[in-house]
Amino acid sequence: MMEELTVGKLVNTHGIRGEIKIFSHTDFPEVRFAAEKKLIVYPPNGGARFEVIVESAREHKGMFIVKLKGYTDINQVEKYKGSVLKVPSKDLVELPENEYYFHHIVGCEVFTDEPGSESLGTIIEILQPGANDVWVVKPAKGQDILIPVIPDVVLDVDIETKRITVHLMEGLLP
Repeated sequence: MMEELTVGKLVNTHGIRGEIKIFSHTDFPEVRFAAEKKLIVYPPNGGARFEVIVESAREHKGMFIVKLKGYTDINQVEKYKGSVLKVPSKDLVELPENEYYFHHIVGCEVFTDEPGSESLGTIIEILQPGANDVWVVKPAKGQDILIPVIPDVVLDVDIETKRITVHLMEGLLP
């Protein structure tokens, strides 16, 4: 089965004509919610997933108001409140050089730039506190290591081998 990526959550209906409010989980909502794009709906009650096609979309107060083809009434969409919206991973937007999707980074093993260095651990989470992302690295034992994603620290990211090389600045290790 092809991997699917979450792009939003259907949080509510909007009006009586079948429009839905979506809280976006993507950096590319203008692409994901564009007319004629397919979305895969995972109902909150564990029902069978199904595909829908976007008819139109617009941003409104930090959310996206989306009209789906074939849905013309609030009663048709109300039961899907809380649904997760996904797209197939084959539909990824091409990123500029040195930018990566979270799912590419999580699970990578981290090594230092010192010769013969052993693994610091595996990235288990990505935090977004503000100016830059922070990778949470889980070592084999001990407490998590926080790696700031800045050019002085992250030297090489190899998605193919799931290996990342970092330069440990003073104070980064617990």
